[in-house]
Amino acid sequence: MLSLTLHPAEPSLDCDRPWLVFIHGLLGDGRDWEKVLPYFRGYSCVTVDLPGHGRSNDVALASVDTEGFAQLSQLLTETLLFYNINRYILVGYSLGGRTAMYHACFGQRDGLCGLVIEGGNPGLNDAAERDARLVHDARWAKRFRQLPFSEALDEWYRQPVFADLDEESRRRTIAQRLQNSALTVADMLEATSLGRQPWLTARLNDEVERRRLPFCYFCGERDLKFQRIAQENHFPLRIVPAAGHNAHSGNPEGFAKSLLTFLKEC
Repeated sequence: MLSLTLHPAEPSLDCDRPWLVFIHGLLGDGRDWEKVLPYFRGYSCVTVDLPGHGRSNDVALASVDTEGFAQLSQLLTETLLFYNINRYILVGYSLGGRTAMYHACFGQRDGLCGLVIEGGNPGLNDAAERDARLVHDARWAKRFRQLPFSEALDEWYRQPVFADLDEESRRRTIAQRLQNSALTVADMLEATSLGRQPWLTARLNDEVERRRLPFCYFCGERDLKFQRIAQENHFPLRIVPAAGHNAHSGNPEGFAKSLLTFLKEC
């Protein structure tokens, strides 16, 4: 079972709103959402720690090999059922977004009431691109296994997708990420590589239409790569101003206000 942290709605509120389930990206943990959560006191929220990340790094299931998205989806289902979270909206960033999309397509999702993706890739629909991504992610996994963790993290956060991080933000982010397990991060990176992930777009769009599932896709204003991905896949795109790839970190207030607007429309 995954580790999670419950943030119940204020006791004075009597509402039947679904839970908001926040899922972080690779190298993060549930605390990544701390700046966003104060805007959602009217909702019961839960932050999830993926295997090898945050407090899931300390629980028994952290020692289980990460086999891929099917296992992540099953772990998510088991964890939510254990806590009697039967109606929920998934809010996933990057790897968390990819996990959420897979769950919406293939998981045990009877209680799923909505889907919010932030900078998550729906997959590659080309065999050559998938093969190239497997090689790319294997090289990064090797770095995480062989280099000092801080050195590997410094290289990771100098990739173009994180170009909006200045030196101070990069140092602060690396210090936070050092609490994770480098070996588990490497395992997760390979097991959840885009080269192994199914191409989810057609199935996801069909599920959203068939089930009338509320769905939106968030991108930071400066994250042109994922804006293009959203447009190419005909996802309902919402732009978070003054933010890059990690929009909820770069502009927590802007992200929260846009998400609250979406929730009111559900």
